[in-house]
Amino acid sequence: MPIPEIKYGDIAVDDRGEVGFVNSFDFHGVKRFYWIKNYVRGYVRAWHAHKREAKYFLPIRGSVVVGAVQINNWEKPSKESKVYRFTLSANRPAILYVPEGYANGVMTLTEDTVLIVFSTSTLEESKQDDFRYNSRYWDIWNVTER
Repeated sequence: MPIPEIKYGDIAVDDRGEVGFVNSFDFHGVKRFYWIKNYVRGYVRAWHAHKREAKYFLPIRGSVVVGAVQINNWEKPSKESKVYRFTLSANRPAILYVPEGYANGVMTLTEDTVLIVFSTSTLEESKQDDFRYNSRYWDIWNVTER
């Protein structure tokens, strides 16, 4: 089974302004998109899983932590499963792929964060393939001082 993967882009700057891009991203299979904008920094939206739906995460403003964990038992997943944790920022264009069979969650790091999510399922398909777990089931949301 595939694992979560980031495709990085870049920002081109000249006297006209900036163009941000992730040219290695392929929209094949994407059926819809939506965005997430929380009202406060540090808010967690987690955990949401699908057996057949994959998602792509792209921050267009601010910064966010995205978590992904493969589900081994849909009724009671293991709390010991490996959780992938990614920090994404609009300042460094990147798209994070989370495959089908994973739960995902997000925490905004800045108050202005806007995160676009691309999905491989229609809304109707997604509703038929919907699993939710408590936001602290895998608690990866602490920011560690360094």
